[in-house]
Amino acid sequence: MPKNKPNKGLLKRIRMTKGGKIKMSRASGRHLRSHKSASLLRKYRIPKYASASDAGRIRSMLFTKVKSQNQSRAEETPAAE
Repeated sequence: MPKNKPNKGLLKRIRMTKGGKIKMSRASGRHLRSHKSASLLRKYRIPKYASASDAGRIRSMLFTKVKSQNQSRAEETPAAE
């Protein structure tokens, strides 16, 4: 039985937080910066967390459990009755 291979290029571009969220940098902040405003460049420094649609795509590329940014703690654990 063949094993699943995670996408190594994606692993170099993202970080997983302790809670399972996906932390990534924003696009367009690395080059051609001279015409961009200082406030925009400061916003590029703030890390971005993956949305629900991104999380599904990343889950299929990495073969691991991940959470989206807006997923709450109540959704991840079922209520004990």
